[in-house]
Amino acid sequence: MSSRTAQIDRATGETQISLKLEIDGKGESSIETGIPFFNHMLSLFAKHSVCDLHIKCNGDLDVDFHHSVEDVGIALGQAYWQALGEKRGIKRYGTGFDPRNPLWGEAHLPMDETLTRAVVDFSGRPFLIWKGMDELAFKVLKREIDQDDACRFRFGLAREFFQGFCNEARCNLHVELLYGQEPHHVVEGLFKAFAKAVDIACQKDPRIGQSVPSTKGRLGG
Repeated sequence: MSSRTAQIDRATGETQISLKLEIDGKGESSIETGIPFFNHMLSLFAKHSVCDLHIKCNGDLDVDFHHSVEDVGIALGQAYWQALGEKRGIKRYGTGFDPRNPLWGEAHLPMDETLTRAVVDFSGRPFLIWKGMDELAFKVLKREIDQDDACRFRFGLAREFFQGFCNEARCNLHVELLYGQEPHHVVEGLFKAFAKAVDIACQKDPRIGQSVPSTKGRLGG
């Protein structure tokens, strides 16, 4: 198997990001964004998607977390777009169901009282569906001044990360909260479900060899 890796260096007036990705990794990571909760979510993503991920982000955190969270999503999406290349031989669709570990169940990730779902298609056509979290987001925005930094990330910024990833990886991504209340559990469940879906979609399907999984013969680009 050829190496599926990417190196992204992205600099703007708001953030400077260095990111290394190895899709066929061991779940190892080193994450430095200056946002502890976000570091935790990205480490979870690497562990459960079984990729190796190294990120260093210096952002204008004195202004807001928004720029760093969104730009890391953008850089990670660019890395997947680069590492997957023509997407020859991949499964393409990730529902979160792994035949090697069928107890996970399709696209669902439980965490205590919370149940989340993520489905991804590396189709070359970016589109994000964000469902079931509008009420939670509104609630936290009204009380944001009383929240700690992690809470401000969980509700106000999680969508920006996924939108940035979706746009740059050029994938169709559906993330959904089926039910749940505790904000940490909600966002952690989303990141873990997302990780499992990405893992499955990027796996090689030995039945199709080096074919592109599309009747068009190509997937974007």
